Amino acid sequence: MCGRSLAVRGLACERDGRVLFEGLEFTLAPGTAVQVEGANGAGKSTLIRTLIGSVSDYSGTIAWRGQAYPRGLAAMRSSLLYIGHNAGVRRGLTPLENLAWYGAGRKEALRALDEVGLYGFEDVLCQQLSAGQNRRVALARLYLPAPPPLWVLDEPLAALDVVGVASLEAQMNRHLQRGGCVLLTSHQPVNVAPLLRVNLADFGPHFTAQELYCVR
Repeated sequence: MCGRSLAVRGLACERDGRVLFEGLEFTLAPGTAVQVEGANGAGKSTLIRTLIGSVSDYSGTIAWRGQAYPRGLAAMRSSLLYIGHNAGVRRGLTPLENLAWYGAGRKEALRALDEVGLYGFEDVLCQQLSAGQNRRVALARLYLPAPPPLWVLDEPLAALDVVGVASLEAQMNRHLQRGGCVLLTSHQPVNVAPLLRVNLADFGPHFTAQELYCVR
């Protein structure tokens, strides 16, 4: 599904004149997941926004299926399902209406909402739901038929209970088994496999690329 994958080489990003990370390299291959780790402020969300094309001020190379950005960006976006740190749910709509906005039919949307534990809440306005429930409305997109191959998820486990975390991990594993790929940020362990963990602390500005090679 993911073709030749997402490849990051020598990536460096700044924010407000401060280097967040540099020399960052990893490959997201079909059927695999990458978990980006790091302390608050390390640049996890900046990295995510850079990879999806929302931030263009960076150095290094990002390539999707062998095509470097910006040329490969449009192709990547056509294969992308992105859920940011904020739920991105339209609070004036119901969960059912939110999924319909993404093209889901009623039967498909109801099944997806049931999968995330929102059976019976499909017609309640999202502004009346809790933060965790709104998070699950967003995550219900992952349970719709024929999802895009590349999932980029910024803190998807936030505001989920134990049952919700287990359900999401199972769905991500099913996606990987179908040949999809997942890039996510999380402060907590994620039970998916195969998983590559990338800690931004290893690519902080106090290291050079050569020093990183020697240390690792």
